[in-house]
Amino acid sequence: MSTSLSLRPNILSRLRGFRVNNFRLYLGILIIFVVVAMAVLASHLTKFDPISQDLLNTLQGGTAEHFLGTDNLGRDVWSRLLYGGRTDLFLASIAVLAPFVIGTVVGAICGYFSGWVDTLVMRIADVVVAFPFYVLVISLVFILGNGVGSIFIAISLVSWVAYARIVRAETMIVRSKEFIEAAQTGGISNQKIITRHVLPNVITQAIVYAMSDIVLNIGVIVTLSYFGLGIVPPTPDWGRMIAEGQQFLAGGYYALTILPALAVVITSLGLSFIGDGLAVALRVKR
Repeated sequence: MSTSLSLRPNILSRLRGFRVNNFRLYLGILIIFVVVAMAVLASHLTKFDPISQDLLNTLQGGTAEHFLGTDNLGRDVWSRLLYGGRTDLFLASIAVLAPFVIGTVVGAICGYFSGWVDTLVMRIADVVVAFPFYVLVISLVFILGNGVGSIFIAISLVSWVAYARIVRAETMIVRSKEFIEAAQTGGISNQKIITRHVLPNVITQAIVYAMSDIVLNIGVIVTLSYFGLGIVPPTPDWGRMIAEGQQFLAGGYYALTILPALAVVITSLGLSFIGDGLAVALRVKR
């Protein structure tokens, strides 16, 4: 009974953070809500197929029919922006799940038990972080080949380390608390202590980091597609749009590059605001 009561002030203090003035959190939620809604409702916001070519109407400026114009293959730019956002956001979000789960579980186990398992896992983590994130992911995708599956595997193999380190550090702090000692003395199994009492008190930091991780994933996906290593054409993608539009900058067709780049920036800002807002709302005072 005392163990469960000891958790309540901690949880309530976190919930109060959502009721205070948290402009960045709400602004980020608004931005991402609009971006996600546009991506999900893409088929209702445009009548054009993002991969349909019209070679008789290439590189058009804004018209009544194509208000953002067309690209070098006559494809509607607005349509490709919407569907490209759907592709990038979906993959960036899904690619967070596996590292989040793996890193959280591994970090909690290492932080709670310590010992040789902790030493071994942390040495593996040190090897992974010794290489720049972008370089390692791009190298893995180059080895595995283009496509969604390769990107997902590459990001998962690298990103779990950050979650494991964050959760491990938080777990080592929580492990020394009195309510954990009381649970151990009361004969509660280690599995139940970790799942019921440790994870609820350490997972918030991993959730906050996940927002930044999605931003990082978007950057990776866009970068890979820009260099021809990411999403396989003709699937629309912001990185591919930037790469294809760049060759027409000299001709004054700036929108082909600026618009997808602006979409990446706005989406990243929204996710960053959510991460900052969550960090404030969920901050735990020790």
